[in-house]
Amino acid sequence: MSKLHLTKVAYSCASLETLERRVERRAVDGELRIPTRMRPRRADECIGGKLHYIVKHRIVARVEILRFEPRRDGRIDIVCSDRLEVVSPMPKRAHQGWRYLEDQDAPTGESDGTGLAELPPRLYGKLASLALV
Repeated sequence: MSKLHLTKVAYSCASLETLERRVERRAVDGELRIPTRMRPRRADECIGGKLHYIVKHRIVARVEILRFEPRRDGRIDIVCSDRLEVVSPMPKRAHQGWRYLEDQDAPTGESDGTGLAELPPRLYGKLASLALV
């Protein structure tokens, strides 16, 4: 059975480097906890999948989802590995909260050979707004 993944906007991260620093700063004992208000309905399918981060309308990195844990305040923690994997950027619209991503639609860690991954984020954003990428 294929894994189910989640996507999440890296709020207020202007670059991959900012996201890397955030993950490093928030990691404790090899784990990263991401609070959310609602438990995903398909949470069991997401365990072992990846949480993909969106920066500037592109999926740029991911972490492995280890488990879901309730918090004392009634919210849920998405507990992930603190090992951030950089992936070839893939266009993705920004959204609130998280969204599901099927395995066949998830980016791989390999370059797609188009050269889009090397474009500066601002240029990529302009090209995407013109529907050129």
